[in-house]
Amino acid sequence: MKNLSVIGSTGSIGRQALELASEKDICIKAMACGSNIDLALEQINRFKPSYFAVMDKDAASVLKAKAHGCGCVVEGGEEAVLKAASFDESEMILNAAMGIAGLKPTLAAIESHKTLALANKESLVCAGGIVMKRAAEMGVSVIPVDSEHSAIFQCLQGQDKDRIDKIILTASGGPFFGRSLSEMHDIKASDALKHPTWSMGRKITIDSATMMNKGFEVIEARWLFDVSPSRIEVAVHRESIVHSMVKYIDGSVIAQLGSTDMRLPIMYAIYYPERVRNPFNTLDIFSAPPLTFRRPDREAFPALALCEKAANDNGNMGAIINGANEVAVDSFLKGEIGFTDIYETVVRVLENVGYISNPCAEDIFEADRLSRQSARLIIESGR
Repeated sequence: MKNLSVIGSTGSIGRQALELASEKDICIKAMACGSNIDLALEQINRFKPSYFAVMDKDAASVLKAKAHGCGCVVEGGEEAVLKAASFDESEMILNAAMGIAGLKPTLAAIESHKTLALANKESLVCAGGIVMKRAAEMGVSVIPVDSEHSAIFQCLQGQDKDRIDKIILTASGGPFFGRSLSEMHDIKASDALKHPTWSMGRKITIDSATMMNKGFEVIEARWLFDVSPSRIEVAVHRESIVHSMVKYIDGSVIAQLGSTDMRLPIMYAIYYPERVRNPFNTLDIFSAPPLTFRRPDREAFPALALCEKAANDNGNMGAIINGANEVAVDSFLKGEIGFTDIYETVVRVLENVGYISNPCAEDIFEADRLSRQSARLIIESGR
């Protein structure tokens, strides 16, 4: 029996983790969400956790009344979420929170010596050096849940890191692969949300369309696997069957293949180092299309190169890019700015917010605040 806390239980990854829990020997001890109390109540009734945290205190009060008599303690606010992320009865914390809000639960899990299954990319994009240093100091395992990083993690098993030549992150290329930058000025949100292979949340789907998401994954890989960014390569793989690869110094390339189903990397993270039978649909190689790999077009998708620079420069640059990008993507989805304005907004914010080479956690949160503030001002001034 695996005893688990799920942070972000009502989001896409959280819901899929709970689907897995309903099929496997996993006991959900604690959960946390933002404000979706209707779904939270369903999860309490189905999975019987000991503790449920809701970030929104008003929503927590409503949920507490509705869940009365269920045997689950319901509390609200940030401290409640951090309690769920360090819950005594849980041996592992799955952090699937959205955005920079996931950084504090990541640090709380590490401080409480819990194994961390990490699906919150912002923890590493914004503060990878801080997170991985503290995990090493506390002897805590950080197991990636992103499909690409899970693939790399699997390909590295039993191998010496010094024998790596390249880490190869695969990218679907999004819905606009093959278009030039000039052809993307008039793209609408409805078109950008049509991802060719994955079903994801709206924000990450837009990030895939700009390739900002793949750039973020370069930053993540730099910290997760402690490799120089110069040894991380991106390959556009339209079929999304090879989830990533590792090339070794002898020329061998080890790849992980699988279906486009996030429940596989979630399951691998929870049961690592064991492999258990997958109760869901798996890849049939005889039905798979031919596999293709191409180099990304960095002129058409400049966000990728921007994040590669952040992976080299470190400091608070990732936090600045992430905060500005979140505001810009939200504005694009609301129809306030154009598709290519997302990148332009981020670049302008980088010019406005000061770079710090060796930030502490407080510096990261301040960079996030300032970058969001700057992005909003830039967008409002352009209307």
